[in-house]
Amino acid sequence: MKRIFLFLATNIAVMLVLSFTASLLGVNRFLTANGLNLGMLLVFAALMGFGGSFISLLMSKTIAKWSTGAQVITHPSTTTEFWLMQTVEKLATRAGLPMPEVAIYDGEPNAFATGASKKSSLVAVSTGLLNSMSQEEVEAVLAHEVAHIANGDMVTLTLIQGVVNTFVIFMARVVGYFVDSWLRRNDEESSGPGIGYMITVVICEIVFGILASIIVAAFSRHREYRADAGAAGLMGSPTPMMSALRRLGGLDADGLPQNMQAMGISGGKSWLGLFSSHPPIESRIAALQSAQR
Repeated sequence: MKRIFLFLATNIAVMLVLSFTASLLGVNRFLTANGLNLGMLLVFAALMGFGGSFISLLMSKTIAKWSTGAQVITHPSTTTEFWLMQTVEKLATRAGLPMPEVAIYDGEPNAFATGASKKSSLVAVSTGLLNSMSQEEVEAVLAHEVAHIANGDMVTLTLIQGVVNTFVIFMARVVGYFVDSWLRRNDEESSGPGIGYMITVVICEIVFGILASIIVAAFSRHREYRADAGAAGLMGSPTPMMSALRRLGGLDADGLPQNMQAMGISGGKSWLGLFSSHPPIESRIAALQSAQR
C-alpha cells in the first residue's frame, strides 16, 4: 500500500499554497528582519500548520467523491442500494451517529469513510467489494467504516497533522535561516532572507514532511485496530470482521487511487512498514482473535 492518501495529499497541496502566499506577502522577510524571531515564527508555523490541516479536513469529503467517482445514493433504485442504506443506517444508530451519506464507486474490493465531522460523514463502498463478499462480510466492512466515524478518526488525524505541520514549518525555517546566514557571512550589505533561505526551506519542508508522515502513518495503523474492534462491537462478534479480512487478504484490494489508500478498509503492501497506513491483515486478524479470548 502506498503511504500517500487523500488527507495527506490535500494537506501538502494546501501547505504549499499557504507557504508560497506567505513568501509573496513578505512574511519570511518580516520574521528575519532583526534576526530570527522564534516566538513569532512558532505562532506563524502553528497558524499555517493547523490552518492547512483543517482546510484539508473541510475539503476531505468533496475530494473523496471526486477522486473515486463515488456516486452518493439519494434515492435507492436497486435491492443492493436499499440494503446498503438500511445497513448503514442500522450501524449508525447502534453507534449513536446521524445517518452518513452512502456512496458506491467502481473499483477493486475496498471501502472508505471520510468527512469533516460525525454530522457530515460519508461511507463509500466499491462495486468490487460488493461483488466479492457475502452480505455479512460487507456489513462487517461497513461497521468498520462507521467505527472510524464514531471514533472521530478524521478530527484526530487533523490535530496530529496540524502538530507535525507546525514542526515541519518551524524547523524548515530555522534551518533555512542558519544556512542562509552561513552562505552570506561575508556579505555585510545584504538584509533579509536570500535565495539560500528560500531553497533550503523548500528542501527541508519536503524532507521533514516525509519524516513527519511516519507519525501520521503510525496513527493510521493504530486507528485500523480500533476500527476493527469497533466493527466487532457493532456486529456483536469479531467473526464477520475476521472473515472479511481473510477474504480481503486473498483479493486484489489495492483498487483505491494512491491518494485514497489510507482511507480504505484494506491497503496493499509497503516496502517500508513505517510508512504503511494499514497494519498487515494477519496482524489485524490476530488482534481480533486475542480480544475474543
